[in-house]
Amino acid sequence: MKPSIAIDGPAGAGKSTVARTVAQRLGLTYLDTGAMYRAITLAALRQDVDLLDAGELAILASRSGLEIRNNGGTDNQNMVFLDGDDVTEDIRLPEVSRNVSFVARCPDVREVLVDRQRQIGKRGGVVMDGRDIGTNVMPEAEYKFFLTASLAERARRRQTELAAKGENMSLPQMMNELAARDRIDSERECSPLCPAHDAIHIDTTELTIEQVVQKIADRVGKC
Repeated sequence: MKPSIAIDGPAGAGKSTVARTVAQRLGLTYLDTGAMYRAITLAALRQDVDLLDAGELAILASRSGLEIRNNGGTDNQNMVFLDGDDVTEDIRLPEVSRNVSFVARCPDVREVLVDRQRQIGKRGGVVMDGRDIGTNVMPEAEYKFFLTASLAERARRRQTELAAKGENMSLPQMMNELAARDRIDSERECSPLCPAHDAIHIDTTELTIEQVVQKIADRVGKC
């Protein structure tokens, strides 16, 4: 059976790009769990659901037709569909990024989405990235990694991503948003952001994506 790999860390640490590339290199399935929370956040914003109403968010999560598909291309990219609509780009909008932590900290929403994630994880041969993969979703994963980077570097990366889409945000503003999101993710009662006790820590501040991918691939290959 192919191994499973859990990759956790804060926003902007490079999790998604690294996880996707590692999965491609090792011939594994990739799942961006954060995209699932973003999709529910997008649905809530579109339907004017109160982001502080846990009950309404839980109902929305259970009823939403959420589907993650691999695009079948060389980039191993996940495509996200919400009730049949492709929302792959929309879930990356700044408004979604600013509000996703409110949805992700809702225990009932997490229960719905984590159950879906665990079903995928049981198949093995998967690389998942998120904030509680190694501690909650796949604690039995053969390999666990926790990626970090300085706040300034994470903000710079996000700023560059937005600029490529024609959206401008100052570096101080981006740093403030990420710091606030870190605080919400780390302090939430349900599955807070924290490394698994047996996770391998990698500081990506001074590393390229390829260097991080190689570190993970080398570790998996040696074990």
